[in-house]
Amino acid sequence: MKRIKYMVAVLCIASTATAQNSLSSYYNEGFLYRHEINPAVGNDQNYVSMPALGNINIGLNSNMKVKDILYNRNGRTVLFMNPSVDPGEFLDKVKNKHRITESARIQILGAGFKAWGGYNTFELNARENVSANIPGDLYRLAKGGIENQIYNLSDLNAHADAYAELAFGHSRQLNEKWRVGAKVKFLFGIANIDANVNNAQVQLLNNNYIAVSDASIQSSLNDVKYKMEEKMRGPDGDQHLHRYVSGVDKTKWGVCGFGMAFDFGAEYKINENWKVSMAFLDLGWISYSKNFVASTNGEQRVETDSHIFNLSDAEGVKNSFDDEIDRLGEDIASLYELQDKGDQGSRSKAIGATWTWGAEYTAHFYDKLKFGFLNTTRMAGKYSWTDFRFSANVAPVKVLSITANLAFTTFGTSFGWLINVHPNGFNFFIGMDHTLGKLAKQGLPLSGRSQISLGINFPFGGN
Repeated sequence: MKRIKYMVAVLCIASTATAQNSLSSYYNEGFLYRHEINPAVGNDQNYVSMPALGNINIGLNSNMKVKDILYNRNGRTVLFMNPSVDPGEFLDKVKNKHRITESARIQILGAGFKAWGGYNTFELNARENVSANIPGDLYRLAKGGIENQIYNLSDLNAHADAYAELAFGHSRQLNEKWRVGAKVKFLFGIANIDANVNNAQVQLLNNNYIAVSDASIQSSLNDVKYKMEEKMRGPDGDQHLHRYVSGVDKTKWGVCGFGMAFDFGAEYKINENWKVSMAFLDLGWISYSKNFVASTNGEQRVETDSHIFNLSDAEGVKNSFDDEIDRLGEDIASLYELQDKGDQGSRSKAIGATWTWGAEYTAHFYDKLKFGFLNTTRMAGKYSWTDFRFSANVAPVKVLSITANLAFTTFGTSFGWLINVHPNGFNFFIGMDHTLGKLAKQGLPLSGRSQISLGINFPFGGN
């Protein structure tokens, strides 16, 4: 139970930062990085980015609010597991499935320029993603404790990856209506980790219990060494030595995989007021040379009615309650022991594609005012999400563009904004797809969602 509670707390609090591009920026006049969302988009000017500060995007998305995890009790901030938090108060907010996604994209170097009949871009980016799915029964078991019922802990999953990206893009105007573009990306994998509980159930019935487990961890890094622990398990007189993974001893970081990805996009101008667009991003994969595996060796199952409880805890009493609870815990714990399977060789992983489409309307009564709709769908299997965003965009003067938008997403609703200041020779932007709102004392957004984008760039030439 202590391990379960610790894991829940870590998953809820530690995942801190989602979109790898500023979705609020797409219809912002003068924004230099619209090509990150659609490679068909070009700019009126060339530009070079300030190293490491040209385009930074960091964010957090969760369908459980931090204020549902942290509580104020007598002037102190406590976790939901604190005894002062009523189980009913917390469990009423628990869903069947909770999701956390985090990603960051930091541009190291970047440039854009007109040449070869179109607009060209160059980027060197550092990217990372973290996602987790948490079944509601894990919260119920952690807070409510063991009761006579079934706990389904299946579909407890976590994923993390990190890689560098070297990208080259080109877009061009085909005719008065169509503009198209594409990017090729060379990927250098640093890490890829997948932890999956494919099947995990604990059925605590009146006269017996049934426990099932099937879990694994796959780690693609330069090297991984697990900590191993040995323990005697089983009833008195029939104990056996169990050797299992208890943690990570050390890892070696560095490039351990290579891959490629492609972006494709198009814009179509219907008339002077309407324009539509569509793009597919990150269509690609990384092949890793190593895959360190730890698993339960398939599905493990225990079914027994051997636990007989004596309500007396007096010393020497056979089958005392405390002793039997300890034995029950030992039996269940043995199901979830992971065995070190070593390096299983190479594996390839898709990096997760994104599909965007949208429409832009320029007001006929004021051409500095634009309205936009943008749908973004992240296609990453069990970690997929969707964002529908409606925006109003105004450029009242030549050096200033402002965007405000409302989003309806897999994780809830949010308000976004972006301010882009772009006098001659200088461009600075800052914005949020998910406005922070009120913060806890620890600096965490109480809404469970946040995102920030900012950058400094130097445009030149053109109009």
